Order: sequence, then C-alpha cells, then structure tokens
Amino acid sequence: MVALYAAVMDTITTYTGLSPAAFFTILALMCVVYKTVCSMFVDPEPPEDLKNKLISSSAAASAATAANFSNQTMIPETVQLGDVTEHELRAYDGSDPNKPLLMAIKGQIYDVSRSRMFYGPGGPYAMFAGRDASRALALMSFDPQDLTGNVEGLSDSELEVLQDWEYKFMEKYVKVGQIVSEQTSKPTKNGDKVPENQNHDGAEAQ
Repeated sequence: MVALYAAVMDTITTYTGLSPAAFFTILALMCVVYKTVCSMFVDPEPPEDLKNKLISSSAAASAATAANFSNQTMIPETVQLGDVTEHELRAYDGSDPNKPLLMAIKGQIYDVSRSRMFYGPGGPYAMFAGRDASRALALMSFDPQDLTGNVEGLSDSELEVLQDWEYKFMEKYVKVGQIVSEQTSKPTKNGDKVPENQNHDGAEAQ
C-alpha cells in the first residue's frame, strides 16, 4: 500500500512538475471554481407558492390552447346537397367556416371537411375546393385553367390517374351530391322538371 502511494506521488511529480501537495491544492481550487461557475448558469429553485402558481398558469394555458384548437378544427356536419350547379358548389370552398368544405371529381361531390388543412384556405390544395377539379387532378396541374370537370382530350394514362383519385375520394370521403348543368332542367308548376329547350306545349324549341 505504501509502495502504491509512493508510486502515485512520483507519477504526479514526473508528469506535472508539481509537488503532490501543490497538485492537490490546485485540483481543489479548480473544483471550487467549477461549482461557482455552474451555479451562475442554473436558475435558483423558486419558492413553493410561486412554483404552484407557475404550474397552475401552465395548465390553464394548455387548456385554453386545446379549446382554441378544438374550436378551429370543428368539422361542420355533413349535409346531403343533391343536385347543385358548379356556381352553387363554389360557395363551399372553405371561405365560410360554417359550411362544409366540398370538392368534386367527375361530377360527384365529396365532403372534404376532415382534410381542411389540405383543401381549406391556406392549404396546398385550396384551389381545388368548391370546384370540380377532375382535369387538374388527372394532369397533376395547379393551372387555374385546368380547374374544370372537362376531361376531353386526356390520355389513357391521365384518365387512370383520375380514376385513382376518384377511388381514394370514394374510400375516404362522404359523397354529398352531384353537379348538374344550369341549363339541364327547370321546375314546373307541379314540381316536375322539363328540359330548358322545351317550350310550354311540350314541343322541342327550334
């Protein structure tokens, strides 16, 4: 044991050039300086009553944030619209938070309110809301001119892309109606509908 102690002392002197007493004195001073510096960067423990207030304030803030988030993300109840025109569909583009967020593919209207972060105002696909975006989806286009249900001239591969989109919408969203032409029909006195190009005598207009 004595031999080990002597060997340690000799090693300290050999590698540091200091006597063992000076080495341990410096080591002790370094520990004191380290603790002093660390204490300067650590917040003191707050009083118990202040700590409780901080905890209560944090809990209240979290609850308020959760309530605010819940109100902002409240999804309007799904409503079956039936037949609507393209012009009427535009009222459901997300600008009115009290209305469902709708979008059409191949004339079929779907409620996409649950994906407001994508199709609502400010979302990456907001331009598709309130419209029949068939052509834009088939072409993977964000050109406003492609925001139409007209799919004439599309290639087979583009129509397949559109079909894939339709399957996804059918699986994920509720269908709430379909787009009809404004010129297709009009109500008669008894509630029936007749073609717009038919006269009152039932004959086709020339």
